[in-house]
Amino acid sequence: MPEDKTTVLIGCPVYQKPAILRETLSSLLRLDTGSFEVSFIFIDDNRDERSSGLLRLFAHTASRVSLIPSANRSRDEYVRTEEAHYWNEGLIWKVAGFKNDMIQHALQEQFDYLFLLDSDLVLHPDTLHCLVRADRDIVSEIFWTRWQPNAAPQPQVWLRDEYEQFERQRGEKLSDTESASRYNQFIAQLRTPGLYEVGGLGACTLISRHALLGGVHFGPISNLSFWGEDRHFCIRAAALGFKLFVDTHCPAYHIYRDSDLAGVAEHQLEASHGRSIDSANAAVFHSQSRTLIAPRPQTNSEAALTLTMVVKDEGSRYLRRALTSHLPYIHAAVIIDDGSSDDTAEICQELLKDIPLRLVRNTDSKFVNEVELRKQQWSETLKTNPEWILNLDADEIFEAKFADALPDMLNQTAIDLYCFRLFDFWNETHYRDDLYWRAHLTYRPFLFRYRYGFPYSWKETPQHCGRFPDNIFKFPHHLSELRLKHLGWTQPAHRLDKFNRNMRLDPDGIYGWREQVQSILDENPRLVEWIE
Repeated sequence: MPEDKTTVLIGCPVYQKPAILRETLSSLLRLDTGSFEVSFIFIDDNRDERSSGLLRLFAHTASRVSLIPSANRSRDEYVRTEEAHYWNEGLIWKVAGFKNDMIQHALQEQFDYLFLLDSDLVLHPDTLHCLVRADRDIVSEIFWTRWQPNAAPQPQVWLRDEYEQFERQRGEKLSDTESASRYNQFIAQLRTPGLYEVGGLGACTLISRHALLGGVHFGPISNLSFWGEDRHFCIRAAALGFKLFVDTHCPAYHIYRDSDLAGVAEHQLEASHGRSIDSANAAVFHSQSRTLIAPRPQTNSEAALTLTMVVKDEGSRYLRRALTSHLPYIHAAVIIDDGSSDDTAEICQELLKDIPLRLVRNTDSKFVNEVELRKQQWSETLKTNPEWILNLDADEIFEAKFADALPDMLNQTAIDLYCFRLFDFWNETHYRDDLYWRAHLTYRPFLFRYRYGFPYSWKETPQHCGRFPDNIFKFPHHLSELRLKHLGWTQPAHRLDKFNRNMRLDPDGIYGWREQVQSILDENPRLVEWIE
């Protein structure tokens, strides 16, 4: 049997300008991974939707890609100019947390190596081979940066303390001339292809599973005032007995400022040494990404919204009223007709004739195992390449001011999930409010911006599994004060139908609240008037 391939997880927190990120992602697609099994994990902390779009395109182009939305989108702004980058404590330790999350993922999935890189680096195609071949627990590939526009380029590695780049024994006093001489020796050494021990490194670092199991991480050391999470990582690693190395055979290119974009092509030419390094995937990505990095047009039009619904025998109930209510603001619809025996499907086709409609008819109802039905609904919705998904039942209608608020909700970039309160109407003017009927006190997800490449998972229960995957709350979400009317309980006959269905599907109350089901038939429940 052939030996198992070495597994490498490439991890990158991303808060980046689209034009720069495009070059980083293209270089990842050019990596020579022939002898490795490579997976990717990105934490999307972007404020620019175009950058998030590039990550989704990368996930569509490459294999084994996980896109994780940032759960910590603080208000701290990462400011970058042609002169410098401006960090603060909050930003530094947020990034440290992202890197530690990736360490945990690499450990849990038992990767042989974790390769952490910044989102403004263009990698040499042989980078992975150079780093793995070095056979060290912690090794960075070198890159050079002009920290000020007219300064000489410096490496991202150092020998001791915060950024000292010349040899000096503890307590040794050096003249300025000797310090400069030793600095030049260190720089000259790093210009020569080789593998060298250093005291500090970062931004383009391969870490072995042995080191990860040994306890290296990016958390702050409480009694150390040094600036930057990489310094705390390196000091901790040294204290744990791990030496640090830099490889200089395959230098990366650092797009530190916008003007550095002009040097990408020359770097790639030098890295190729006359051989082609453009993989088919890289070519496809680079071509398709052109439209994503174009400047965003100034427009008042709203993002696309797809309505998705599961329906069954709704023709004589609230379907017409609900669809008519939603038509002014939806752009497409996906309907699962779960075995209707009436004109439900025909009503959908009639009312939705002017927008794209995907109508799927189940011959036999799947509601007895609701999670199977919801997975089908999700799968069919994703086939339409949705942007935003509004998941409603055929008897749910938003209050009137929802339509006015919706464009701003869809066009912002910080929030991916909106939750609303659902009010159970017991007649046309009043909703129920008592011990058993307080859904309107809880916020539930109904409106979601679909993120390609995220590993969605479901609550695997035959009833009350949820309309969306169970882990969508990993995305940035918001509790909206807009209200949703649930009309399905307004008629006594309909309440009786629901009571009988619940008793048939879940007679022992395993997946729901049995006392609430029994209270459906209460003759004098407490009702509250709805005020629009």
